[in-house]
Amino acid sequence: MEHERFEQIYKEGNPPWEHGTPDLNLERMLARFRIEPCRALDLGCGMGNNAIWLARAGFRVHGFDLSETAVENAMVRVAAAGVSCDFQVGDFLTDQVDGAPFGLVFDRGCLHCVPEPVDRVRFADNVAEVLDEGGFWLSLMGNADEPEREVGPPRMTARQIAEIVEPRFEILVLEAGLFGGHQDDPPRAWICLLKKR
Repeated sequence: MEHERFEQIYKEGNPPWEHGTPDLNLERMLARFRIEPCRALDLGCGMGNNAIWLARAGFRVHGFDLSETAVENAMVRVAAAGVSCDFQVGDFLTDQVDGAPFGLVFDRGCLHCVPEPVDRVRFADNVAEVLDEGGFWLSLMGNADEPEREVGPPRMTARQIAEIVEPRFEILVLEAGLFGGHQDDPPRAWICLLKKR
């Protein structure tokens, strides 16, 4: 069901979360915690904006997304950018991810799209499974402290996040911020950096 919904959005060509630039929180958090280039999984890679940024920064990137159309667009963009990334179409809850283990998983808005609490826990378990020991997971999620928008990300509370990631991860950062695209009025986000226990 989710596959068909996201595929349709990408085929229509106007995903509201795609802004043609990498998320500014990615660069900021990697610099703040001095996360060195490693093998990285861009989970829900969309059209490849963050994958391209990571590859330019020296990471070996594997992009993973539900939408075939998104991945096709990402491959074109990566080629035009002159960098190298691998891509895979799949459902992170059910499909095996190629190329594991990773030192970094970046998830800009995937976890919050999983509606069922039990599946959110399985999502976190799957992140832990594909990470190296001591690997990092940077997750950006809609922030429930912001009033619901007509068009905006699903929202989560800090308590929900903590319940999902325990006991597999240590929370290094859980701070309120904004999704870091170039929007006039970006939605509020939780910026959450976790380390695998």
